[in-house]
Amino acid sequence: MKKTIRNIAIIFFLAMLPVLSNAQPPDPNSGGSGGGGSAPGGGNTPTGGGAPIDGGLSILMLLGAAYGSKKVYKLRQ
Repeated sequence: MKKTIRNIAIIFFLAMLPVLSNAQPPDPNSGGSGGGGSAPGGGNTPTGGGAPIDGGLSILMLLGAAYGSKKVYKLRQ
């Protein structure tokens, strides 16, 4: 019974986590009503100029891990 109550409490907490989390407020130095920086043309672009966050690094890491695991698998045979 204690295990069931604990599991229900954990599931409830994980389900309510998005509701309890708060987003960051907009940047006060942006000059506009939304977050991000002001573009020279007057538009509102994200800080960093809209560059991608990871730039494909996660794909390269995944491929490297797959290649390494293949090498270890072949070595053990």
